[in-house]
Amino acid sequence: MEEQLLELNQKIDTLTEQVAFLAEEARIQRVRRQEFDELKNDLTPVMQEMYQLSVRELDEIDGYVELEDMLRLMKRLMRNTRNLEQMLDQMESLMELGQDISPLTQQAFLTVMGRLEEMERKGYFSFMQEGLAIMDRVVEEYSEEDVRQLGDNIVLILNTVKEMTQPEIMTMLQDTAVAIRDDEYADKDVSMFSILRQLNDPEVKRGLAKTLNVLKTVAD
Repeated sequence: MEEQLLELNQKIDTLTEQVAFLAEEARIQRVRRQEFDELKNDLTPVMQEMYQLSVRELDEIDGYVELEDMLRLMKRLMRNTRNLEQMLDQMESLMELGQDISPLTQQAFLTVMGRLEEMERKGYFSFMQEGLAIMDRVVEEYSEEDVRQLGDNIVLILNTVKEMTQPEIMTMLQDTAVAIRDDEYADKDVSMFSILRQLNDPEVKRGLAKTLNVLKTVAD
């Protein structure tokens, strides 16, 4: 009898454990079902709104897109999956490159800004503005024909400027300007005798010779 009671108690304990397990599983399933029902209740208005929105959007493009077009586009996307993946890889590489060179770009930007600030402080921009004003005056004063003639004679003009900027010519012009500014006879009566006396000066003779040569050149 004791062995039978012991065996019966073991069976009862086993049965009790199984019943407890089944009860726990039932409770878990009930909780999951309740959570699913709550999620369904929460998502139902959202899905309905999405459906209505999709219907409205599709109505707007109904005259422009057919179902066959959508299917053809989907098949084309599926055929070009690898190309799209490569394109995305390239975009990621470009983004990584942009992140790598971003500090260099910022440093270059700061350098350029500093250089522009220095140029503005030295007056480069004011000079350029005045130069543009000069160009405006040139455009207003000279016609297209004048510019064409200037282009035809630009070589001759440059050669003339080149000759005029030779050291001896510039020295002569400077000496002439100084002589005119510091003319000692400006406030005096100059007699013929003083003029004849200056003709004996070798430098005066050379100056007269150069002047006569210039007059001869102009005459030719």
